Amino acid sequence: MMKKRVTIKDVAAQAGVTYQTVSKVITRRAQVLPETEARIWAATESLGYRPNHNARNLRAQRSHMIGYSWVPTRRDQANHILDVFLSSMVEEAEAAGYHLLPFPYREAADQVSAYRELIDSGRVDGFVLSSVNYADPRVTFLLENQCPFVAFGRCEPEASFPFVDIDGRAGLRMATESLLRQGHRRIAALGWPEASRVGNDRLSGYFEAMHAAEATIEPAWVARGEGTFEFGLATTHAWLDLPMAARPTGVVALNDTMAIGAMHAAQSRGALPGRQFSVIGFDDSPMAQYLWPPLSSVRQPIRLAGRKCVEMLVAILGGQPLADTQTLLLPELIVRESSGAA
Repeated sequence: MMKKRVTIKDVAAQAGVTYQTVSKVITRRAQVLPETEARIWAATESLGYRPNHNARNLRAQRSHMIGYSWVPTRRDQANHILDVFLSSMVEEAEAAGYHLLPFPYREAADQVSAYRELIDSGRVDGFVLSSVNYADPRVTFLLENQCPFVAFGRCEPEASFPFVDIDGRAGLRMATESLLRQGHRRIAALGWPEASRVGNDRLSGYFEAMHAAEATIEPAWVARGEGTFEFGLATTHAWLDLPMAARPTGVVALNDTMAIGAMHAAQSRGALPGRQFSVIGFDDSPMAQYLWPPLSSVRQPIRLAGRKCVEMLVAILGGQPLADTQTLLLPELIVRESSGAA
């Protein structure tokens, strides 16, 4: 019988390391501890491992595919931001001779298994990450495996990797300052759970503006939830149940969905948004301008962000130096009738 060919995984098992580490040591693409390298070379010698150069050459060929995963949206909700981001990436990738390979990202599952499979199978040349959070295991995995990627978002300040992000802090600061300029002093905020890196970044802009104006921040006026219409509706109803002197006169929300819930709550109490109760959202979704009254909102340069992510990744894949590996884009406040004077 023909003797079974020794594989790189056999070497890894005997050396007690991952097969990615074996590959990098054999191809001189990484430095490891001397004792680890010695174990790897001893295992290759004892097992009689010979690299498969044909397979290596096949893997070295470009797939011209860029992997991208996203958190699936609830079936009863549209995701305008995702639509714009995806379409801009597809356009930029196509112009550079690449295609986008989308796959769903599920926070509760093993977050790196799909990335590992796509790398091992050679189906993608690199990744664009989104929904980046604190201690993101995907960032750690891709950095350790030296796989090219660009993130749409940041995590810890000390983590160094190429990213494009939108300054959410500046966006919510603009929204809060707009209400302050119109005489509001009792301003509430509809936020996301404390585990949300993006949510905390945006909410910090609210705190900055309020502290700078020496305006009182009541703990009960800062609410954190899942970003739904229902949460914005119920929370605003609770605020409007407070005595007149203790209730907020305006609210800034981390997305338009919660802001629309707040508007509905105000209208159901006979308080016209923009006159008796001011509301500002975030994202400037298409329906914002068609609501009554039209919703003030923070507009993100999402199309530009998608293009920049792909542009940077293509440059990295082509071995081109980046003028700036970290790009922070500034949003714009669109003022409409939902936010008026106190």
